[in-house]
Amino acid sequence: MAGNAQAPFHILLVEDEPVIRELVRSMLSDGTVDVVCAANGIEGLKLARDRVFHLILMDVVLPQLDGVSVCRILKSDPVTAKVPLYMLTGKAKKADVESATQAGADGYIHKPFRGAELMDLVERLRTARSAAD
Repeated sequence: MAGNAQAPFHILLVEDEPVIRELVRSMLSDGTVDVVCAANGIEGLKLARDRVFHLILMDVVLPQLDGVSVCRILKSDPVTAKVPLYMLTGKAKKADVESATQAGADGYIHKPFRGAELMDLVERLRTARSAAD
């Protein structure tokens, strides 16, 4: 990622697979990007409400509360509604994408994903945030 002078960019990753959590964290964390992980929907919802994030990456299939439900809750809350939320999931049917979009998801990244796809997304959002500041 570019620009060490930038303020930290905070990402919440809600993913139940430990391998994917660690992969995404190691891929995106670089000193200016901070990735906080949650292993289930309830934990993700609590973290999203307790801290300020600039991006939320959410799996659809999660224990305790599924990602689409968490998305719907976050997008209906004025405090978290403006945070970009992208589904990061293997659920790739058209109905799955439509369900996430109706819940308020800003985008949909299919697993297996390419590292460059995630890094490009983060860089786009960081650039937009810097321009808005």
